[in-house]
Amino acid sequence: MRKFIIFDIIGLMKKLTIPSCAEEKIKKGQFAIEKQDFPSLPFHHQAVELINTKGQFVGIAYLSEQNKGIGWFISHKKITFDIPFFCQLFQHAKKKRQVYQQSEETTAYRLFNQEGDGFGGFTIDLYQDYAVFSWYNLFVYEMKETIVQAFQHVFSEVAGAYEKIRFKGLNVESAHVYGQEAPTFFAILENGVRYQVFLNDGLMTGIFLDQHEVRGSLVGGLAAGKSLLNMFSYTAAFSVAAAMGGASQTTSVDLAKRSRELSEAHFKENGLDLSYHTFFVMDVFDYFKYAKRHGLTYDVIVLDPPSFARNKKQTFSVAKDYHKLIAQSLEILNPHGMIIASTNAANISRSKFKKEIEKGFAGSKHRYLKEYGLPADFTYNKKDERSNYLKVFTIKVDKWN
Repeated sequence: MRKFIIFDIIGLMKKLTIPSCAEEKIKKGQFAIEKQDFPSLPFHHQAVELINTKGQFVGIAYLSEQNKGIGWFISHKKITFDIPFFCQLFQHAKKKRQVYQQSEETTAYRLFNQEGDGFGGFTIDLYQDYAVFSWYNLFVYEMKETIVQAFQHVFSEVAGAYEKIRFKGLNVESAHVYGQEAPTFFAILENGVRYQVFLNDGLMTGIFLDQHEVRGSLVGGLAAGKSLLNMFSYTAAFSVAAAMGGASQTTSVDLAKRSRELSEAHFKENGLDLSYHTFFVMDVFDYFKYAKRHGLTYDVIVLDPPSFARNKKQTFSVAKDYHKLIAQSLEILNPHGMIIASTNAANISRSKFKKEIEKGFAGSKHRYLKEYGLPADFTYNKKDERSNYLKVFTIKVDKWN
């Protein structure tokens, strides 16, 4: 299969005529190929030469459906997806991240970030000595031998690698790819804080690396001497960061049954006394009610929900329901408290997210203290707002009774 693909790319690349609207998007620097511009396609999962309606060469792309569209534009030049091509991409990516390579306080970060580093469809993360490849479509997955060989050439210091299959159609989610196998659980460093991770157990790893700047603000003392409530906490990484930054107590809430065990592991890695930190395996909206019934209030509340979630009771969408989280947080927030409002929904613009936040405040007096997007290791396409999917606001509520 792979030999056929390489041959097709080099010698028999098919031509695809693109409509003017798609050509305009490419000229503007938007490289995700969208289904709405191509009602029907004669072929899939292959590299193509794009030509415009005048028959002129536009560039090289590939077709393969994923959550961000039906393919990616790659280059305005005639290129070949071979080992030297990917070596060049990885060398550029490595150079951009020298500050992380030299850091003694952070040993986990993103090495390659899809279109931000020149090739949409896969990412590579480093966890101490091990890399994790995430494949988002079948085309890149079938090219993984070429991609991995190039990676090993440029990142020879990486001891071993794993992969996450983030598209439908295969029976596997996670697998070892090459080299040394990682321990089942081991610790990485981020902003000097230890977090326990796992690389070969489903799609998750125990921490979302894109939030390291926000966690850094908590390690730096944003919640020092304060109580913090972490909603949709997953493995409570925000709570651990706050505790290491001097928070007096933390409460972490997540519906996943495994969340408590994984959260406690992070705290134990840092020698933190669990008597000051509590964990609830509970629906977030039920916890708001629970807190009100028991008179529980907090100085800082972190809201970082999934873009979309459904349980037995209700469906949650950031685009439609985030304001409810803000409104209910205000009811259990101490006077002059803070809210950290976050979303990773790429389909919601920063301005739309802010409007949803404002709807929740409903006129309550507040100030935006800090705004975050993706950190520097998550290089993104600056010409396409969707590429910078992370949106986080630290908000001070000036008065609330």
